[in-house]
Amino acid sequence: MWQNQSRAQALLRQLSELRETASRWKEVEQKTGSLLELAAESIRSADYSLEPEIRDEAGKLAARVEDIERSLVFSGKYDSRNAILNIHAGAGGTESQDWAQMLLRMYLRWAERKGFQAEVLETSPGEEAGVKSATVLITGDHAYGRLYAEHGVHRLVRLSPYDSDHARHTSFALAEVLPEAEKDVDIKVNPEDLKVETFRASGPGGQHMQKTSTAVRMTHLPTGLVVSYQSERSQYQNKDIALRILEARLLEMELSKKAEEMAKLKGERVEMGWGNQIRSYVLHPYKMVKDHRTGYETSNTTAVLDGEIDDFIDAYLHYKVGKEKVKEPI
Repeated sequence: MWQNQSRAQALLRQLSELRETASRWKEVEQKTGSLLELAAESIRSADYSLEPEIRDEAGKLAARVEDIERSLVFSGKYDSRNAILNIHAGAGGTESQDWAQMLLRMYLRWAERKGFQAEVLETSPGEEAGVKSATVLITGDHAYGRLYAEHGVHRLVRLSPYDSDHARHTSFALAEVLPEAEKDVDIKVNPEDLKVETFRASGPGGQHMQKTSTAVRMTHLPTGLVVSYQSERSQYQNKDIALRILEARLLEMELSKKAEEMAKLKGERVEMGWGNQIRSYVLHPYKMVKDHRTGYETSNTTAVLDGEIDDFIDAYLHYKVGKEKVKEPI
């Protein structure tokens, strides 16, 4: 504990969360016991004057239990973490790159609505419009636990603004959601396993960025993972952020490996990456956004693309809890 402050802070935070959870259930247990004793005494003495009070307290207790059960949707080990969101345009050039830009805006607006902090760490602009990829750090209460519902392929159907014939086009973009790794706790990266290269930043950013080697390319030799970052003016800052993104990707690789192993034991088929289409956004010939996992849908496409996606997230979280309860009863 004394030798590793990062791990100590993580353990203390975990201990605090566990104590809070235990305290809630102990409170329910205590109130249930008191209420049962009061009801039993009322029956023994044939004094039913307390029945309205008992019913009222029982209703409050039931509501409290329901509130605690609702928190089960955030029972994952990393649900309370900040989230690193990566958006990648699919095949299709300008169409998919514009769609990736629309998704980026949707998530930034969602974070703003939730009161979360969203920091765009990196963007790779498209040739004509949109973005090829973008990385965003979203900081807030259970940011990863909420945003994981968005992990997968998003499909857009619309009349193309880039087609002179205004033909209908289908575009795809991938949203990757990673939990922010805690340094020296989740993932320990050996400095000897890193190959760090510096180069001059490209694109806008002022003379300083383009005349000095502030951009960083970091390669994790054991896995071959490569992370590049160039948005900050300082090479030190770019190295720090690149390492944070690399640690998140290494943690995600570890989680994916465990998920695949569990799926094999259960005989399930797991689709990763581009094979996992989760939601369709249809803007023509009708308006509809539909989640293919939960079946939840809405015709208010404008609101959804403006960041109102909480209904989709809530539907997925409850679907996930229900699914897990069926497979692994508590």
